[in-house]
Amino acid sequence: MSIVKINALTVPDEQREVLEQRFASRAGSVESSDGFEWFELLRPVEGTDQYLVYTRWRSEADFQAWMEGPMKAAHQGGGPAGGQAGAEGGAERPKPAATGSSVWSFEVVQQAAPKQG
Repeated sequence: MSIVKINALTVPDEQREVLEQRFASRAGSVESSDGFEWFELLRPVEGTDQYLVYTRWRSEADFQAWMEGPMKAAHQGGGPAGGQAGAEGGAERPKPAATGSSVWSFEVVQQAAPKQG
């Protein structure tokens, strides 16, 4: 079965809109990755300042390949979502919207979908 990676991002109130805009501008950057199955950005409603970035992958190897390839390039300013000038562009990268992050890993052992009909 699939694996799930959840990145818990601590985001101050004043940075929420920035974070959401950055994720909106990256739309499509992970969807074409081999083994990618699902993405959701979850906004906290009450009681926490942590956003959850939920991704589901066919395997740990597929996730690691994405981490070492497209994700790494995007965060260094060289991928399709990069757009942020690196050393070549001369501009500084924007300050991160999150003040903390931790990644949780899970294996999917059961799942259900709505009944059809």
